[in-house]
Amino acid sequence: MAKRKAKKTSKRRTHKPRSRGLKITKLPKHAVTLIVVLRAKEGQHLLLEAELRALIGPTRKEEGCLQYDLHRGADQPGSFLFHEVWETREHHTAHTKTRHFLRWNARKDALLAARESAFWQQIA
Repeated sequence: MAKRKAKKTSKRRTHKPRSRGLKITKLPKHAVTLIVVLRAKEGQHLLLEAELRALIGPTRKEEGCLQYDLHRGADQPGSFLFHEVWETREHHTAHTKTRHFLRWNARKDALLAARESAFWQQIA
């Protein structure tokens, strides 16, 4: 008599988030987080995005820049958010005097309908 192979029961996999090598650490004592929300003028969202993307590479190379990430509004086309983390407020001030930032600053009024920003400090 031939042996029957046991049927494999299908195990249902549960979604488990993967850590992509991100290490969560406490920021330096004087670090500041800057959140900037930008809204494009009508018909200017593509140009605005291009200008914002041009800031990323040079800014991430600046001394004191710990994080500089650009987000696009998932439910609000033409809305963008910068999440910036600077070692100190002085590092951010130095950033506002760089060539790439000054270039952006000269062009922003033609592209922006609104801009809001706030500095934050990590407490836990």
